[in-house]
Amino acid sequence: MEAKTARSELTQSAIVDVALEMARLDGLDSLSIGEVAKRLNLSKSGVFSRIGSREALQAAVLDAFEKTFQQEVILPALREPRGLPRMDAMVRAWLGRVGGPHGNCLYVAGAFEYDDRDDAMRERLLDGVRRWRSTLRRTLVQAQDAGQLREDADLDQLIFELDGLFTALVREVRFLRTPDAVERAWTSYRRLMAPMLTAPPTSASEASR
Repeated sequence: MEAKTARSELTQSAIVDVALEMARLDGLDSLSIGEVAKRLNLSKSGVFSRIGSREALQAAVLDAFEKTFQQEVILPALREPRGLPRMDAMVRAWLGRVGGPHGNCLYVAGAFEYDDRDDAMRERLLDGVRRWRSTLRRTLVQAQDAGQLREDADLDQLIFELDGLFTALVREVRFLRTPDAVERAWTSYRRLMAPMLTAPPTSASEASR
């Protein structure tokens, strides 16, 4: 029984992994039980018995995306000191993730895919985007508390512009296929932050770190 359960869990993990890759390439709406079954050489009933409906598959994919987002972007940054070092680490990780082999961000792509809908998946995506923005805000507030960021910095405006930068990078990487898009995005981030710092970088070399 334990061996059967382990095999079932392994198969379910494989199903979610394949579906997540599909969603990264073609969006959450591209997911179908039949296509996942085909790619894994399983029957549709086999996939359905482990995952359930197409909606359940989409939810499982979003859960997996959010888990890896936490592991690759947020948790490593928490090892850094509060404030700007942590902020820089999060942004660097996010940019590198989008520019990596598995590119794309379901928070960005999903916002366009579900912007004209009112359903559970849209609410799930919206909640994820809001939590990500809350994490950015909390980190910026910590930078203010540490005296690294100007007290009069407009955090709402800063987060708005950061979100715009993230969205632009996805287009540069996936649509325009700009080779140095990640480094250009990092440069934009540093330029965006510089006027807000209490002690702006004094040289070009420091600004590029």
